[in-house]
Amino acid sequence: MSENAAKAEVTTKNMVPWNERIAYSFSDFACNLSFQMVGTYLMIFYTDTFGLSAAAVGTLFLAARVVDAFDGPFWGIMIDHTHTKWGKSRPYWLWFSIPFAVFCVLVFTTPSMSLTGKLVWAYITYIGVDVLYSAVNIPITSILPSLTSNPQERVTLSTIRQFMGTAGATIITGITLTMVAFFGHGSTTSARGWFIWALIVAVIVIVIFYFVFKYTNERVQTKSSRQSIPIKESLKALKRNWPWAIIIFINFIYWMGMQTRSQVTVYFFKYNMHDATLASLILSLQFVSLIAVVLTPATSKWLGKRNTMLGGMILAVVGQLLLSFGANSLSVPMIIFATVVGYMGTGFVSGLIAVMLADAVDYGEWKNGVRAEGIVTSFSSFSAKLGMGIGGVITGWILTGTGYVANHTQSAGALHGIELNYIWVPLLGFALSGIALMFYHVDGIEKQMQGDLAEKHARENAEDDDESKED
Repeated sequence: MSENAAKAEVTTKNMVPWNERIAYSFSDFACNLSFQMVGTYLMIFYTDTFGLSAAAVGTLFLAARVVDAFDGPFWGIMIDHTHTKWGKSRPYWLWFSIPFAVFCVLVFTTPSMSLTGKLVWAYITYIGVDVLYSAVNIPITSILPSLTSNPQERVTLSTIRQFMGTAGATIITGITLTMVAFFGHGSTTSARGWFIWALIVAVIVIVIFYFVFKYTNERVQTKSSRQSIPIKESLKALKRNWPWAIIIFINFIYWMGMQTRSQVTVYFFKYNMHDATLASLILSLQFVSLIAVVLTPATSKWLGKRNTMLGGMILAVVGQLLLSFGANSLSVPMIIFATVVGYMGTGFVSGLIAVMLADAVDYGEWKNGVRAEGIVTSFSSFSAKLGMGIGGVITGWILTGTGYVANHTQSAGALHGIELNYIWVPLLGFALSGIALMFYHVDGIEKQMQGDLAEKHARENAEDDDESKED
């Protein structure tokens, strides 16, 4: 089969129908609905409701990242060794959505214990929700190369997924404090309010994941994807896979910045701006990023994926710089404008990370002859959670080091520490991500890579058909 014929066949056979696009997009909606609640509000829940110190919480987040050094690759290896009638990645939504949802409730539960008992409870439940999040989140990325091998279709799928993921994050961050106060008789620090709201969200998440499982389909089947790949063999997919290494680094440093900003937002408006209700407004502005998400397919087709993401990083940096002016002048309009600019930038970034990881799966096969969706994409969850965990550590230690005291008027040093987390740590993360993108060059070789792989897969499938006829 010629290169053009192979590419044409890939394009026609691997388009994804709209009902499946929507089903796939809801996977990230469910993840963000639950885990964004954890990522954004767990620290202030621990310090201002559960009674833990910021330093203890930061250490907990660091310990969880040690576990992530093993659980991310573990789930990736498990996916590469999974072969069921449902596929390799889909079954994990069926098997682990309920355990994940249960731990999302437990992590916001406040049993009456000593301080030591509370710490033990926090460690068990947070690490539990973290590990189970990987079980349902890694398949969202690992399934993408199996949904389609059409590069532009991948961008479309990832864009729709990111749109829904951002919608989930916007909804949960925007209404959580209101719902906690509603169920907690007017208090945003109510233990009862946090528990009831977490329980409601968990039930919704379970229902959504079943819908995602039922209506997705792993249609791209290659010879290697139909076989169990030994761990040593699957690791070969990472050899000289520079696109993978760059995106994993970006995923780490980007989410470190995003986490420090999101989890300290409530602190900033509660203590620096003296109006905690503004936090919900600012977090809900995340819906602005949906504009960038919608524009991503056309922009990436015009400028390329690398340049589109780079433009997003630049906008994110500009947003943080504007935010510093707003914070120094305590200007709410400037803070709102800066936040809008920043969210426009991150909207161009988030949806392309999964696409570039799918490209890294192809690159690993193209360069090394090994297609290992699980192990290649599993580091996405690991690097993101490592970044979020380091962000949590940075936040916790800076707050403690600058003298933060929960539910009290803060000192000038503590207010400066909150501002440092809210503005400058994220800016550093976005800037370093932009620099790393300068070394990403897959866009220029994508056509050749996809053509070569299409021919390879067609040849392997023909060989398998011949073997089946002989049997």
